[in-house]
Order: sequence, then structure tokens, then C-alpha cells
Amino acid sequence: MESRKNILICPLEWGLGHASRMIPVADELISRGHNVIFAAGEELLKFAASELPGCKKVKFPGFRPQYSGILPQYFSVLLHLPVLIYKIVREHRRLEKIIQEHSVDIVISDNRFGLWNKKVRTAYITHQLRIPFPGIFRFLEPAGIMLHRYIIRKYDFCLIPDLPGDNNLSGRLSHSTKLPGNERYIGILSRFSGISINDNPETTAHRIVALLSGPEPQRSILEKKLSAVLNVNSSQAIILRGLPGKEVSVFRSGNIDYYNHLPAGEFKNIVLSASAIICRSGYSTIMDLTALGRSALLIPTPGQTEQEYLAEYLSQKGLFSCISQKKLDKDLPFASVRNYNSSEILNLSSQLLRSALDELSDEPHKQAQSSKTS
Repeated sequence: MESRKNILICPLEWGLGHASRMIPVADELISRGHNVIFAAGEELLKFAASELPGCKKVKFPGFRPQYSGILPQYFSVLLHLPVLIYKIVREHRRLEKIIQEHSVDIVISDNRFGLWNKKVRTAYITHQLRIPFPGIFRFLEPAGIMLHRYIIRKYDFCLIPDLPGDNNLSGRLSHSTKLPGNERYIGILSRFSGISINDNPETTAHRIVALLSGPEPQRSILEKKLSAVLNVNSSQAIILRGLPGKEVSVFRSGNIDYYNHLPAGEFKNIVLSASAIICRSGYSTIMDLTALGRSALLIPTPGQTEQEYLAEYLSQKGLFSCISQKKLDKDLPFASVRNYNSSEILNLSSQLLRSALDELSDEPHKQAQSSKTS
């Protein structure tokens, strides 16, 4: 039987997705009797309060880049690289104090580079062993892989939220490069994983649901564009704005209902009753839709190479359709897509996650410690 442990979960601050995919991890750990501490910035803590009401919260903000509405996303990140390095060093030092203050036994970092520690067991969650570079900089990808692997080796485990083999969602991001040696595939992570899709509400005819996510200003830019497109469309539409820090309110403009944020149950019902779905090609959103057995029209964030790759990869697999943001107009290309067995995916994902958490919480620290670098 597992002894009760204090487990710190720290998601990346780049939008809601990284916090969302930590919900099933937290739920599984809580079900095992562990004390989960959710550490993030103020906005994500408000989200965690609605999804994990009994979970302890600690303010621990991470790096949040200010993206441009004009420049590509990767260029904005490059401009903020000195700030990112400073934040990594600072959060690494701050982690030491949090571990002492809350008697932390295990740290789970979702894509936050600086949250390794030699005194406790640590796990790093990422679906990007390979960070895709834009075309003219593609030759730098091997260097990026080596640098990321160096960071990953600081942790006891690297947990990859995807399935092994061909039935995967991330493609070359986590399946076409040498693995770091401490990796475990843990299946897809979704806060809807425990929901039976046999209980789906009936689809509402001609109701388009748009799911907004990601950092500003691109979230607002897409909202404005979709509002204009959907207002000239005769269909009823709902835009879920992805603003967890605001009240759960609804207002109508034309044929569109806008929601700032919804609890998981209401969110699930709206998504499952949609006749068509539009969203960013963020990986957490893709995992949520897969868990619910739904497809969507993907609109990658301009200049965000990961989303551009995922949209193209998944549309080629016949699981989703995609369109670039600049080509949005009233004739939305909702292509028919291949059905997939979400129940089978969820069952395998549950097994993989449980197995990885068994290792994380039960393996003697001195054995896991050998994978860390000095």
C-alpha cells in the first residue's frame, strides 16, 4: 500500500491547456490518498479551484511570454529568451523553498524547465521531445533536441502524454527522435477521461461551437475573426472564450452565445451536443476532443510551429480538418473525418497513467536518482 505523499503539480503558464491536462493526474493521485498541491499563477489557480475544489493551492507563477499580434510566435519567444532563462533560474530557487515549506515528496512539472530538485523525486511532462522549428531554422532542430534532452535528464522521469506506436496524436514531436531513457508514455490526458461517451446528449442541429484558448493577443484576434464569420452564418453558435479568471457569464450577440468559462460538466455537454466544432490545434484541446470522441476544424495559432504541425499531421491522418487563420471566411471547411475508438484509447491511457504513477510514487528514490545529471 502506498504511503501518503505530498505531491506538487506545476503546469506551464502558456494558456489553460497545461493546467487542464493536469486534472486527471491530480484526480488519480488524490484517489490514491496522496495530498496534491497545485502550484501556478493566479489565473490557473482559479481554474484549479473549480476543477479540484479540495486541493491545496500555492501561488507559483511561471514564465508568460507576451506574444505579438503581428510577429510570428517563435520570434516573440526568441525576443523574450533572456527573460525565460532568468525565470527558469528563479523558479528553480523558489521551488527549494516551496519543497521545504510544504514538505513536498514529489514534484510534477508540466513543461516548466526549472522544477527539478535532487532532494525529492521529480517528473517532467511534455509531448514535445522535438520542438519544431520554422522552415528556415529547421537545421537547428537537432540542437534543440539535445538541449531539451539535457533538461529532461535533470528529472527522474519524463512522462509523455500520448500513446506509443502508430495510434498516436503527437507524431514526430515525441515519436521520431531518440528517447531520453527515463521516459514513460502515459496515454492522453483529459479532464473528460472519466466520462462515458455513451451518455452523450443529442446533437443540436446547426449549432457550431468554437473553443478559444491560448495566450493573448492571438486568443482575442481569433475571437474577433470567428465572431465576424459566424455572425454571417445562419447557424446558431456558441463561443467558449477560455477565460477562467472571469465570472461564468453568458451574453448574446446576433446568433452567438458567449461564455467566459464553464465547469467541466457543462463544457462537456455543450461540446458533445455541437454539430461542428472549431478550435486551436493546441495539444491539450486535441486530447480533450479525442477523449470525447469528437473531431473539429483546427485553426493553428499563426507562427506557433507546434500547432501548425499538429493541425497538418492530424488532418493527414483523417482525424481532424484544418484551415489557416488568414483564410477564415463564412464557408468553413468542416470535412468528414475518420471515426476512431475513443473508449479503447481511454482504457489504454488509463492503464499507462496508473503504471507510470506507480513507479513515480513507489520506486525508491535512490534508484530513480541515477537518471539525474549533476
